[in-house]
Amino acid sequence: LVCEEENKVLTLALGFLNSFFLTGWCLLQGDPSCRRSAILKDDTLLEFYYDDTRTAYDMFQRGLMISGSGPCLGFRKPGQPYEWISYTEVAEQAQVLGSGLLAKGCQPNPEQFVGIYAQNRPEWIISELACYTYSMAVVPLYDTLGLEAMVHILNLEHFFTNFLCKCVLGAFLAEISVVICDREEKAASLLENKEKGTTPKLSCLVLFNDFSQAFVERAKSCEVEVLKLEQLMMFDCLRGFAVCRCLNLICPLCFFCSFHFSFFSQGSFEIQQDDVSISYLPLAHMFERMIQVSMFCYGARVGFYQGDISLLMDDIKTLKPTFFPVVPRLLNRIYDKILGSVTSPFRRALLNYAVKRKQAELSSGVVRNNSLWDKLVFNKIQESLGGNLRFALTASAPISPAVLSFLRATLGCLIFEGYGQTECTAGCTFSMPGDCSTGHVGAPLPCAMVKVVDIPEMNYYAKNGEGEICIRGPSVFRGYLRDPEKTAEALDSDGWLHSGDVGQWLQNGTLRIIDRKKHIFKLAQGEYIAPEKIENVYMRCVPVLQVFVHGDSLQSYLIGIVVPDPEVFVDWAKDRGFVGSYEELCQNPDVKKAVLEDMSAVGREARLNSFEQVKDLYLHPEMFSVANGLLTPTLKSRRADIRRHFQEQISSMYSKKAN
Repeated sequence: LVCEEENKVLTLALGFLNSFFLTGWCLLQGDPSCRRSAILKDDTLLEFYYDDTRTAYDMFQRGLMISGSGPCLGFRKPGQPYEWISYTEVAEQAQVLGSGLLAKGCQPNPEQFVGIYAQNRPEWIISELACYTYSMAVVPLYDTLGLEAMVHILNLEHFFTNFLCKCVLGAFLAEISVVICDREEKAASLLENKEKGTTPKLSCLVLFNDFSQAFVERAKSCEVEVLKLEQLMMFDCLRGFAVCRCLNLICPLCFFCSFHFSFFSQGSFEIQQDDVSISYLPLAHMFERMIQVSMFCYGARVGFYQGDISLLMDDIKTLKPTFFPVVPRLLNRIYDKILGSVTSPFRRALLNYAVKRKQAELSSGVVRNNSLWDKLVFNKIQESLGGNLRFALTASAPISPAVLSFLRATLGCLIFEGYGQTECTAGCTFSMPGDCSTGHVGAPLPCAMVKVVDIPEMNYYAKNGEGEICIRGPSVFRGYLRDPEKTAEALDSDGWLHSGDVGQWLQNGTLRIIDRKKHIFKLAQGEYIAPEKIENVYMRCVPVLQVFVHGDSLQSYLIGIVVPDPEVFVDWAKDRGFVGSYEELCQNPDVKKAVLEDMSAVGREARLNSFEQVKDLYLHPEMFSVANGLLTPTLKSRRADIRRHFQEQISSMYSKKAN
């Protein structure tokens, strides 16, 4: 943060150099569609940053050494300050828990898969580290995957152990045998499955909280042992097994190396032992896990939110983080709240002027939170986020350039934007210090080569700097577990990962995301959407003949284009008190509301998540067809053409909701 004039000049120089060097790129073998980071001396990509830190286990051990048993994981009770578990305590608990897993039959090798199905909390990290301590591989589960998807994962041939609920542990060969739960109520539901015969291998339940004697007796009748977590941790297997380092794939460390190299080696700032990050983004996402690994490597602290997103801002204000990993949806909320709190014309004019002055400083490479405008206008905004922010990182979905530019000025800290996916270990491009421009996701990281390839059917060509984004390098995954068909779809014979996203190279060497080749996309909050699955659900609605579900990565909800079934729509509407021709009914807002309610009801019956339900729709009286260019010859939706055809209606629905 800039205070003195000489520091200002230094920061100006940093901004000047970064704008030309850090956002720069180099062509690979003269191919304008394929690029790497200009930080690298040649085409050799970065794999490790520290020679003695090559696994997640190593990185935690480095933090343990640096911290001197300093605070590591923080949590809080309602209305209370944060309490901290030290690095030493975390390491000891992880080792003991890992030995307990071995006592229950887990094997200390990387072929031992351990699933974690949990809300963010210290036990998540302790459980993960317990697996790494004994070389077991972690497989995080995500509750929005749906029950069917999780059952598929859990029933994989080699699955043995699975953490469920808030921190629930279950042992799987093909079925559950050991489960650790937080509360008796959840354990009771597992017992019910045992009684029904759906989990015949279940033999042991371990609970965090106290439980009743009646529950113990019920479990005993099913031949299920009930233990407290402390009892499991008492199993001493250390004599039989040496503590092993986790044999991780190389991928996670590559992102960390690039993260560190791109930021910290440039001298603009570095993670310090007294830095603090807030953990609320799902740990099942690679993004959040890489953030935490980076913090641990430097002996820094991670504080967990209380588990209630409505209390997140209170948690942030109490924790006072210096690092804020964030998704665009939350930044949009902060932006809206700031603008909504400024009601008078004078205050609005003052805010706008102050933002312009701070943005002028940013364009000169000056980042600070102690200017006159910070003290007069932005102080309360910064205090609402704890008042200590040094930098933030937004990813998971694109962010509006206007919002990003505004918040860089008002928060007085560096805000970076990145792009990647799980298959390339979270990141492949990154914006850099000194680059205050918006509308892009940065230049390639040192661990990845990035190129665009032709998509003729969408009229995108690499010669124009546009096409499907492909990534290659040590950060790219090796394939999907026991799924060679899906692996072949994602990885080509030359090792390039095909992302399904459409990108465009800008003149300054940064990458802009402009479209999506694959149908799966993300909403603003980062939730994955499979539109065809949702469309198939809505097709069950009586009045619906055709439906197109659309989502915008800058928006937090879905909308739909619906073609009613002309054979039943008029009678269906009449039964609900609406009279008119087919075309007239399509224009009736009350009819539209009734159709939306019917679709929502069908969606709930099909157990669609709330974010998978459309929040608005447009009734269109003409069928999608091959003749009008909205269907392929095989009668599949031409999604890009439908989106373009109804762009006016789509924009109108989002604009109406925003207003």
